[in-house]
Amino acid sequence: MFFVDTLEIEGLGNRSYLAGGPGSALVVDPPRDIEQVIAAAARRGVRIALVGETHLHNDYVTGGLELARVTGARYLVPTGASVAFARTPVADGDTFPVDEHLVLRAIATPGHTPHHTSYVLEADGRAVAAFTGGSLLIGAVGRPDLVEPRLTERLARAQHASAHRLAEELDDEVPVLPTHGFGSFCSSSSQAEGNVTTIGQERGTNHALTRDVDTFVAEMLAGLDDVPAYYAHMGPANAAGPAPVDLTPPVPADAREIADRLAAGEWVVDLRGRVAFAQGHVAGSFNFEGEGQLATYLAWLIPWGKPVTLLAGTPGEITSAQRELARVGIDRPAAAATGDPAGWVRTGEELVSFPRARFADLAEVRERGERVVVLDVRRAAERAEGYVNGSVHIPIHQLPGRIGEVPDGAVWVHCAGGMRAAIAASLLDAAGRDVVAVDDGFTAATAAGLTLTWPDHAG
Repeated sequence: MFFVDTLEIEGLGNRSYLAGGPGSALVVDPPRDIEQVIAAAARRGVRIALVGETHLHNDYVTGGLELARVTGARYLVPTGASVAFARTPVADGDTFPVDEHLVLRAIATPGHTPHHTSYVLEADGRAVAAFTGGSLLIGAVGRPDLVEPRLTERLARAQHASAHRLAEELDDEVPVLPTHGFGSFCSSSSQAEGNVTTIGQERGTNHALTRDVDTFVAEMLAGLDDVPAYYAHMGPANAAGPAPVDLTPPVPADAREIADRLAAGEWVVDLRGRVAFAQGHVAGSFNFEGEGQLATYLAWLIPWGKPVTLLAGTPGEITSAQRELARVGIDRPAAAATGDPAGWVRTGEELVSFPRARFADLAEVRERGERVVVLDVRRAAERAEGYVNGSVHIPIHQLPGRIGEVPDGAVWVHCAGGMRAAIAASLLDAAGRDVVAVDDGFTAATAAGLTLTWPDHAG
């Protein structure tokens, strides 16, 4: 008898797993905030005996070292990973007892990283689950370009071989349980439909298993997008051994301190929804919605190490944001403020605002002959699927360093759905630009009558 519990890390697009039997269990690729893992084990009434990393993660700070310390579990790390702490090195073919009748077997699956290792849970010698980390994902594989550019093609070829090894060694009905691929930028492509898969399903649909190696590698390399800037800090942090996370509340900030921090060039981040932010916010503050991909985009855009002050409606929203940011190494907010936004500005000062609109509004403005700047902040791969004729393209993660390139005039900024446009609008607003945030799905652009251009037919 065995169980597998999935722990969703939605903001980062990752999953961790708790799996085992009646008495003890293992954890695969735990998040830095380990409380939820411990709580899941407590609900099952099991002891955590093993903590396993499939690889040194490039997209988040692991909680594996701390979880192993707190629980007394053996900490399994691939032998090829160079780390600065004591652990149990794992080589291809190594086995580890989990519980009665349950064994964990390591399979070397290089590709996402040179040392990447998958783990197969076996019950009485029969494979019942494959924890594939950043190797075989749902309809995709993990990116091969996060370690070193000179290794990218070699690792892409290794991904193909690793996927085939898993498909050859495991039966069709074995569940594939990846860490990445649920919105994570560690995935080499968009995830196929569905949240569950098996070796058999992947065998028939995954390009790593249906394409020859040369075709697969060529397609993968052609489709790779920009790497989030903060990824450069995650691997070294995980190799050094992350410190325990500190989730104590930040220092409260009053209106004067908020103003002083802005004047010092620090980042003040408003976590409220984009509608509320547009209606009234502290001049110079940035809008990263707490309900959006907060950790990914804030960590991607902020200069690494820059102090950040958080603003939100409630202390609970600050706590949630703090937890998510700690997962990517933004450990201690400099300060925080909650409550009525009117209390975030000094006496005599007022909140500022900017308008929101739909693509239909943009079409009307253009029909009247008004000259406006249309700024597209989607990624290059998204723009390649079509863009508003005459629009300027600066991906959101490049905008802080390229605001000076935005042409003069009122800027109508859009993305694919509204969240990134809100971030961009706040950056432009803080820089003193006249901005309108287009809060609309991109599919509405055609319905609104805007002319789209497809790059293949441009010119």
